[in-house]
Amino acid sequence: MRGGGAMRSDIEIAQSTTLLPIDRVARKLGLGEEDLERNGQYMAKLRLPREKRKQRGKLILVTAINPTQAGEGKTTTSIGLADAMNRLGAKTVLALREPSLGPVFGLKGGATGGGMAQIVPMEEINLHFTGDFHAIGAANNLLAAMVDNHIYQGNELGIDRVVWRRCVDMNDRQLRSVLSGVGGGTNGVPRAEHFDITVASEVMAVFCLAEDLSDLKARLGRMIVGYTREGKPVTAHDLKAEGAMTALLKRAILPNLVQTLEGNPAIVHGGPFANIAHGCNSIAATRAALALGDYCVTEAGFGADLGAEKFLDIKCRMAGLAPDAAVVVATVRALKLHGGATGDLSRENPEALKRGLPNLRRHVENLQQVYGLPVVVALNEFATDTPAETALVREMCRSIGAETVCSRVWEQGSAGGVELAEKVIALTRQSHNFRFAYRADSTVEEKLLALTEKIYGGAEVRFTPQARRELEELEGLGFGELPVCVAKTQYSLSDDPKKTGAPEGFAVTVRSLRVSAGAGFVVALTGDVMTMPGLPKHPAAENIDITGDGRITGLF
Repeated sequence: MRGGGAMRSDIEIAQSTTLLPIDRVARKLGLGEEDLERNGQYMAKLRLPREKRKQRGKLILVTAINPTQAGEGKTTTSIGLADAMNRLGAKTVLALREPSLGPVFGLKGGATGGGMAQIVPMEEINLHFTGDFHAIGAANNLLAAMVDNHIYQGNELGIDRVVWRRCVDMNDRQLRSVLSGVGGGTNGVPRAEHFDITVASEVMAVFCLAEDLSDLKARLGRMIVGYTREGKPVTAHDLKAEGAMTALLKRAILPNLVQTLEGNPAIVHGGPFANIAHGCNSIAATRAALALGDYCVTEAGFGADLGAEKFLDIKCRMAGLAPDAAVVVATVRALKLHGGATGDLSRENPEALKRGLPNLRRHVENLQQVYGLPVVVALNEFATDTPAETALVREMCRSIGAETVCSRVWEQGSAGGVELAEKVIALTRQSHNFRFAYRADSTVEEKLLALTEKIYGGAEVRFTPQARRELEELEGLGFGELPVCVAKTQYSLSDDPKKTGAPEGFAVTVRSLRVSAGAGFVVALTGDVMTMPGLPKHPAAENIDITGDGRITGLF
């Protein structure tokens, strides 16, 4: 429960915690030195032999309502839940995404939790970590360099239109649209260039969906970098690039082992954004967690309409996974925002809360009715929440067959998540019939309509002329039955961030479609979602500093 008064920052809490050497964390999972590649004293890469990769655990998905700009504590809840389950004696392994430097230095902050529910060492995890994202960016940009070099050296493959983009793991709006190769002579072939943030790169998606090194190499080779004048795709394999790219990712593909503040194991690996990519940690990390624990707690980015949908319809479909239970994280403040409240969201406002509850209801019912999963609501509690407000949330959830548990893990760590842990363990013992939101053999347009109607609450899908042409092209190339990855705002169930609550009957406008042939899905871009975010007026980077003895301050 977050209240007023002097409070220690997340980084102060993390820096005052005594961490376990990583080999002691590994021993909790039955792992020895031969299973680890150390990265300092408190982090390691996991190198699991095949006999240790067999699934035995139950899979728990943590998702959320549509968030405020500060987020609603989904990662914090995931960490606290895993700690609480371990507190109860249930051998639980956490599987999370890695933070991107974009939000770390931007608006939202990192992805290591908060308060007494964090993964550590938080500075290392948030700043560079084990270098995975740098390796992904290097592989992406190596391919970009090979594309432009091929064109410069004579263009034997006849590339007429380049679609592969460079990337950087930073929010930098200046790079959204640039000219490259200018200056004449030996400076390359001039053309328009568009940078993505690294977490939006297809290399990141491939990295997170690959089963092993061989699968990674094959997927990288299938990625489309451009098209000939006749419309024939040119791939990374055509450029003989996938071998060198895989070599850059050889160590990065190994999952990372760290710990929570309470010394419980956390596997942190991969990190695509959910509003512009598929929002899930790597299959390798999830499989490792399921193999090493009786339970795996994992999260999917932003609201359930984005992260959970993609986790279920893309990741679970490709990997053959089936969750045993789902947790939907909500806060009273966010529900009041969805009900039209403005200004101080901590003020009691039961009418706004009532108006905002349909947002929570939609997410819970989607998981229950569309996907067939048992659900519990974790109400991330703040000191300003009143008993009357909490009662309103409980009453609504009870009416649709979902229990509500107040989560106090930010303030109390595992002790504040025991009730939630008990409910989740009970849910995993219930029978259920997990299913997907759309059939694999339906068309891209049918899949988009299914998501719009079943998940978002809309009525129709509209395509811009450009998107309609791209749809016809990708269907003509044989990509018409791939899963879809919708890039849209995280702040609304619709494609308009101003439509809060649970809007109905709206149209989703698809402005562009891209084929991610290596990842194995079609990306549908909607609204004003950018694949290269920008920094806010006062970025978090302004508050980050380092002392003379190397101690980082102001991270959060």
